[in-house]
Amino acid sequence: MGAYSDLVNRFSATPVGSWLARNTAARIDPWVYRVTDGRFTATGKPTIPQLTLTTRGRKSGQRRDVQLGYLADGDTWLVVASNFGQEHHPAWRYNLEADPRCVVRVGRTVTAAEAVALTDDEKAEVWDGLCEVVPQFRTYVERTDRNIRVFRLRPMPA
Repeated sequence: MGAYSDLVNRFSATPVGSWLARNTAARIDPWVYRVTDGRFTATGKPTIPQLTLTTRGRKSGQRRDVQLGYLADGDTWLVVASNFGQEHHPAWRYNLEADPRCVVRVGRTVTAAEAVALTDDEKAEVWDGLCEVVPQFRTYVERTDRNIRVFRLRPMPA
């Protein structure tokens, strides 16, 4: 996937690419990912590790699905509330803070999980690894002055 992956990842970090991802791909990715058991997203084969995070809307109580890049860390997943480097936090961050119970889909595997926000020190320990698997994070963090949160999603016991 080398050249294709590099092209998609570089483009998605541009202002135009981020806008397209935020306003188009983000709306259909969870559906495409689910029906293809994680083999495809709106841009074709995933170029970064991806999961679908399902939260409950803190105001609406409705199910909310969002497609995110992640870093596997043991039996947990690390996700970044970058919101493409926008000045405001993504809604899913507030949803997790209101109710940390969530569902994680990686490929065809669906797991009940609980989210824990990392401290700034914990975030610093994993940041380089996150940027290695999702290089766009380096660009997103430069676009905003806000503290971009990182969450650890831990599988809940059955």
